[in-house]
Amino acid sequence: MKNVLTIAGSDPSGGAGIQADLKTMCAQGVYGMSVITAVTVQNTQRVYGVQEIDTSIVAGQIDAIFDDIRVDALKVGMVSSAEIIGIIREKLLNRKAKNIVIDPVMVSKSGYSLLREDAVEAVRELAAIADVVTPNIPEAEILAGFPIRTGEDMKRAAAVIAAAGAKHVLIKGGHRYGTRAEDLRFTGVDGACIFLNAERINTKNTHGTGCTLSSAIACRLALGDSVEEAIRAAKDYITQAIADSYEVGKGHGPVGHLAALYRRAGLVTE
Repeated sequence: MKNVLTIAGSDPSGGAGIQADLKTMCAQGVYGMSVITAVTVQNTQRVYGVQEIDTSIVAGQIDAIFDDIRVDALKVGMVSSAEIIGIIREKLLNRKAKNIVIDPVMVSKSGYSLLREDAVEAVRELAAIADVVTPNIPEAEILAGFPIRTGEDMKRAAAVIAAAGAKHVLIKGGHRYGTRAEDLRFTGVDGACIFLNAERINTKNTHGTGCTLSSAIACRLALGDSVEEAIRAAKDYITQAIADSYEVGKGHGPVGHLAALYRRAGLVTE
């Protein structure tokens, strides 16, 4: 079995962060491990607060995993401060980590800032060591430094992000209006880009979609997929998970990370 590590924040409501990542890893058939960077106070309606984990504890968690267990791929999600981001980057480089997926989480769905303003440059430096970096449009605007309104803007932003070092960039287009969800995959090595389309699903239950997608990409890379194969498989997975989303809580409910397994077990029939 392949081993996949998530380095991210904890979501007590279970729809995003570490919890979403581990559910995704179960669904993808890999062994999931976690390094917690922050404890959030949140539910399906909003984020109320964030408590960062001490940098020495974050570093210790990473060392404990790599000292003992083979890491076939990893994703980095929510990290609030430049200090913690710097520690993570240093550890991954020193450990010669492979199949690195960076999800540059900056703002929650409810609008809560999850990244300090002085940490943006640190995120850029972390994204530079990624095999795949997966910003949504608002995050890509911050990383690239200009507004994104069109498909051409997405291409230009991806090229800027890749120029800093990321091997592949996946800009998620869910924030754009339209009947289809259009993402852009850009290869930093040769500048090749392709738009990936899926039918937009009419639901408010999209809590944790970015966490889930990036984790699924890391899982597929661990399982031996090429980056193109991993992104396509992960996009198929998140599209189905959104279709299988749950009515949990009073706000944006979680996607159905494990719905396919539940069906096979006969726990759900719809």
